[in-house]
Amino acid sequence: MSNSDRDRIQSFVAATLRVPRRLGFLEPPLVRGSQASPMFRLHAVKYSLLLAGFLIMFMSENARGSAAVPASLVLINGKIVTVDVKAPEVEAVAIRGNRIVAVGTDSEIRQFCGPRTRMIDLQGNLAVPGFIEGHGHFLNLGFSKMRLELARARNWHGVLVMVEEAARKAKPGEWIVGRGWHQEKWDTIPEPNIEGYPADDSLSGIAPSNPVMLIHASGHAVLANKRAMERANITGSTQDPPGGRIVHSADGSPMGIFLENAIDEIEKAEERDRAGRSASQLEESRLRAAELAARDCLSKGVTSFQDAGASFEEIDMFSKLAREGKLGVRLWVMINEGNDRLAGCLPEYKIVAAGNGMLTVRAIKRLMDGAMGSHTAWLIEPYSDLPNTSGMGTVSLESLRKTARIALENGFQLCTHAIGDRANREVLDVYEQIFKAHPEYTDLRWRIEHAQQIAAPDIPRFGELGVIASMQSVHCTSDGPWVIERIGEARAREGAYAWQKLLSSGALVSNGTDAPVEDVNPVANFYAAVSRRLPDGSLFYPEERMTREQALRSCTMSCAYAAFEEDTKGSITPGKLADIVVLSKDIMTVPDEEIREAGVVYTILGGEIVYQNETLYEHK
Repeated sequence: MSNSDRDRIQSFVAATLRVPRRLGFLEPPLVRGSQASPMFRLHAVKYSLLLAGFLIMFMSENARGSAAVPASLVLINGKIVTVDVKAPEVEAVAIRGNRIVAVGTDSEIRQFCGPRTRMIDLQGNLAVPGFIEGHGHFLNLGFSKMRLELARARNWHGVLVMVEEAARKAKPGEWIVGRGWHQEKWDTIPEPNIEGYPADDSLSGIAPSNPVMLIHASGHAVLANKRAMERANITGSTQDPPGGRIVHSADGSPMGIFLENAIDEIEKAEERDRAGRSASQLEESRLRAAELAARDCLSKGVTSFQDAGASFEEIDMFSKLAREGKLGVRLWVMINEGNDRLAGCLPEYKIVAAGNGMLTVRAIKRLMDGAMGSHTAWLIEPYSDLPNTSGMGTVSLESLRKTARIALENGFQLCTHAIGDRANREVLDVYEQIFKAHPEYTDLRWRIEHAQQIAAPDIPRFGELGVIASMQSVHCTSDGPWVIERIGEARAREGAYAWQKLLSSGALVSNGTDAPVEDVNPVANFYAAVSRRLPDGSLFYPEERMTREQALRSCTMSCAYAAFEEDTKGSITPGKLADIVVLSKDIMTVPDEEIREAGVVYTILGGEIVYQNETLYEHK
């Protein structure tokens, strides 16, 4: 009999004994002052014990009966780290349908096997709960597979080579779009440059007949050529929009460098040209992006994806895919729409566990600032390497307060992008004002997305206010080589990627990759969390490293809690969804440098094997 069966029996017996006890049958006369005869009490006690005995027999038979109903899938002979404090590590797990029915030893779980049960011998491999991508951009991840993948370029010259090759294949007037470049990660600094961005006209020279839009890895900057600026009606007299900047040359002409909200006009121009395509073509493009994103996720062990900002139209597509059983991975979605549209449409877009648990929509996304790489993260003090700016706020505080009220009125979480210390402080202030004005709401689980740079006085506020820090470990090791240059050593030590300081404050830290800003691979993210090792081998404030248990929880159970989904996912627990990943290396024990070698052997989603790497399994 398993521990869970014993717990059920004990609960039933206790409940049974409470009935006669409430009637006074099991209490001594001096306590209850009962007028019942001693003989009556004796018979009542016998009756209660007899009833309890029958219940024990019934529950034991029921427990055996549950095992007699065969499991559809059984995993045995493994090291299964459950992220469940009741049974942290087991050898085997039984799955029936899309749910976990039991965990335990091999001998206990073998009782669930029947003629049609599929049994997998893990051969000692590690199994963990399905990884949850705590903050990413689902369709953009798919679209990144359909565009130029500029992260592969080692420098500006490499980017130009990729664009030139695309231009040779493109029709005149066709947009060339790429994403993933990052000037701080190039091996050479482009010359000439402005603030590190290439400041020549090469894009126009190699693609004179095609508009070009190259999106920064962070999504907070764009490089565009002359043809793209013409399509967007950008001239020397075009003014900076609120919360954005167009970089100009000394003579006042636009250089093709667009930051934050200034990106909108380039993107709108590309969207206008795409609008010439038929509705079916647009739908086909989105469906292809969703398919590619899901495939990438499953191959890397991601079974749930928290999408950090989708439009109502995109959510309509997700809903259709969920109904048809074609979504691929479980999506939990933040709505990225303006306040007016939110106020008018939000009630009809609250979706919880639709499509057999595949789609939930119950959060709103807002952006308070930009990114550190583009000098647009909003800081309290100016940038160390660019003292004429402290970054920028990208939304007014009144607009954020209005969004907060809309979220509260409709029972939605609020998830606000804040990277700089000023942005984090302003968001915490707004949240605190709302919480104090509405003390009747005690479990809102509002989030700050990224929380990369936090001033020391604001770190404890996360725990005090119950604000979730939705962070990305891999940003620390990806950005670490230039963070100190941006903000100086004192600020970096004080609050850059301050995981242990936040955890010590009582805050919950969930984890993700911000894909496609970074690879959606959770193993690489786990490695960043436990090592904080930079590309040159140095460590970025190693005192803030997570333990391996903390790191695994941050990208499983903590993400589930951050989405109000802790009762259905995040751990390998009987009754929860059977989302499990089997890895080729034990990331909980191998030396740090071996963690990155771990591959996915199996990805199991809802009890179904949706990805399998035969090579890794056969060579275990």
